Amino acid sequence: MQHQNLIDKANILIEALPYIQAFKGKTLVVKYGGNAMINEDLKNKVMEDITLLKYIGLNPIIVHGGGPDITAALDKFGLETKFVNGLRVTDAQTMEVAQMVLVGKTNKEIVSRLNTKGGNGIGFCGIDGNLIQCVKHYEEVDGKETDIGYVGRIVNINPHVLKLLTDDDYIPVIAPIGVDADGNSYNVNADIVAGEIASALQAEKLILLTDIEGIQMNGETIYYTNESEIRKHIESGVISGGMIPKVVGCINAINHGVQSVHIIDGRIPHCILLEIFTKTGIGTMISK
Repeated sequence: MQHQNLIDKANILIEALPYIQAFKGKTLVVKYGGNAMINEDLKNKVMEDITLLKYIGLNPIIVHGGGPDITAALDKFGLETKFVNGLRVTDAQTMEVAQMVLVGKTNKEIVSRLNTKGGNGIGFCGIDGNLIQCVKHYEEVDGKETDIGYVGRIVNINPHVLKLLTDDDYIPVIAPIGVDADGNSYNVNADIVAGEIASALQAEKLILLTDIEGIQMNGETIYYTNESEIRKHIESGVISGGMIPKVVGCINAINHGVQSVHIIDGRIPHCILLEIFTKTGIGTMISK
């Protein structure tokens, strides 16, 4: 049938309809990172997905990383890059470069790309409106608290500015820089920022774009799981290494009011739409 392709497209829209109805007016926080921030085609498709979400009535918020950009800038300035337990050691010079790159370069590039897709993006960081309030974080190394510089631990999120922007048809784009009571800037892990913002806003969904196909067991993606199952997977070794802090952060968000968290593969074109608006999705959904 010559119209079959068009009918198939119509069926896709109909499959999405109940999800569009259910999520209208709800907040969705997207942690944007991994290969989806590097590949030009994927960059465009993520921005298209997020713009579409806004146009059909959801309130998307982007929290982005920028580690590779920071490392490249540090190399240009002849500054050494060091990590402790996956966290960047951030002395005063490194903090200055990180803030310059994340706020002045990476953030504005995302906003610009979002706007070219018809979105109404507006970029800022955790300093603006005291959005991300921090204290200094000390990392445990060999049983001792170790000073790793201007790395922040979030103590409060002030969501007021986000509510104003999303109610006024803007799409906030947030760089993960926090501030303390004395006005000092801190580098904060973007996964943690996204989870804390989603919790503060009681978001419907927190979506983490990664370079993996969700949580895997025996080579297959686990499409649905919950806290008790995740703890079993950690004990059995199904979840290990760097995935452990990520899923623990997901559980924390669920326990603080986020309805569901999704770990999805940002290397798949239009991954956000496929996860939200299809029955099985493409990654792992964690819920109560």
